[in-house]
Amino acid sequence: MTSPETHIIQFRAAEHLLDARDPRGAVQLLDGVIAEHPEHTAARLLRARAYFLAARLRSAEQEFGWVLEREPDNAFAHFALARTLQRAARPDEARRHFRLAAALNPRPDFVEAAGFDSFEPPEPGSTEDLGN
Repeated sequence: MTSPETHIIQFRAAEHLLDARDPRGAVQLLDGVIAEHPEHTAARLLRARAYFLAARLRSAEQEFGWVLEREPDNAFAHFALARTLQRAARPDEARRHFRLAAALNPRPDFVEAAGFDSFEPPEPGSTEDLGN
């Protein structure tokens, strides 16, 4: 068994490998971290990104899904899952997650990917989104 400090070092090294475009190396490091800490959401999210960059779309989809089961309000995970589904030629499923990402966090890139011109939440008490 390795120490928690070792896992932190492995996690940070995996981040650097991903930045250096070595997703396979990142996955190898993260596999060990996740084996010891299976509920570590940040490690799972990082591994999902690595899977995506390595074109392991099914694995990426599963990891992003795992994150969203635990954090359904994680806008980035919705956006990344949508990109994964889009890349896997599943546009209808992707659209749903793009829209959820934009609704949770109206960042310009999320809003654009969702196909919205802009996203302005209605004023409190307004009925404009109720079809009235």
